[in-house]
Amino acid sequence: MVTQQDIESYLDRLSADGATYTEVEDGLWNVKPAGELDFGVVVHYSPPVVVIRVKVMELPADAKSTNGLTRRLLEMNATEMLHGSYGIQNNTVVLTEALELSHLEFEEFLAAYESITMALASHIRELASFREAR
Repeated sequence: MVTQQDIESYLDRLSADGATYTEVEDGLWNVKPAGELDFGVVVHYSPPVVVIRVKVMELPADAKSTNGLTRRLLEMNATEMLHGSYGIQNNTVVLTEALELSHLEFEEFLAAYESITMALASHIRELASFREAR
């Protein structure tokens, strides 16, 4: 099984490609991807899984915009997401992926991380239009 130290070594390997990370607490890291977008990816070692999570945005205030947003998020989950999925927690849209530690290799961790960051980068403008409809 992959250990917490293994996850930290995976994060070190991400750093070689320009990402930076800080340990928030034991087994919890905030990763800043390389590039222009300013968002943090939370990596949480929580056996038997490691969770990769991004806070995307607050839900719009009006019901019509929220309904349109939730429908679009479900469509994206069905057609555009290879790893992870959009969800809602406490009036916040999140993008989350959980990976089993029992057989996790760096390549699978990297694929999930890159899929989530690339999906958010490609969806952020469209999703922001729902936020601006407040």
